[in-house]
Amino acid sequence: MIFTFEIPLLLLMLVTAAGAILVKDLMSAVLLLGSYSFFLSLVWAWLGAVDVAFVEAVVGAGLATVLFLLTLFGTAPKDTRLRRPPPSLTTLIVFPLLGILLLYAASDIPGFGDPNSPANIHISPTYLERSFQDTHTPNVVTAVLMDYRSLDTMVETVVIFASGIACALLLRRHGK
Repeated sequence: MIFTFEIPLLLLMLVTAAGAILVKDLMSAVLLLGSYSFFLSLVWAWLGAVDVAFVEAVVGAGLATVLFLLTLFGTAPKDTRLRRPPPSLTTLIVFPLLGILLLYAASDIPGFGDPNSPANIHISPTYLERSFQDTHTPNVVTAVLMDYRSLDTMVETVVIFASGIACALLLRRHGK
């Protein structure tokens, strides 16, 4: 069942991704990539992964776009034009074939909301049935993120923090 907003959202994502690849101006590419991240965050929200949607919106559409723009503002205008050769014949053949292969492989993915998918029959019932007993947390999502998968969440937080520190160090201004 296709909803009326799925096709336009997919087309917007394809147009912004293709535009970011094809434009010659880095400023335009950055703004198109920020738009792509915003549309991707809408897709994540529609799929029910609100936490991933928030991260994509904040990091992808917000923080990355701002950092790229700050970097571009620190460069000379002549350096913001891309000079690249046209794609080779191998590239024009291999990447469409890879895309077709990925679309073919996607047919094996379980349907959206399929109750018999591996995720729904393996661990999800355990989380839903035992989360309050094990964690004393009424919110199952919080129980999964902060108790069952707390080490994974902590490592992800460390990676994002380290990335932020690295960006701040790269973008700092040196005094004369």
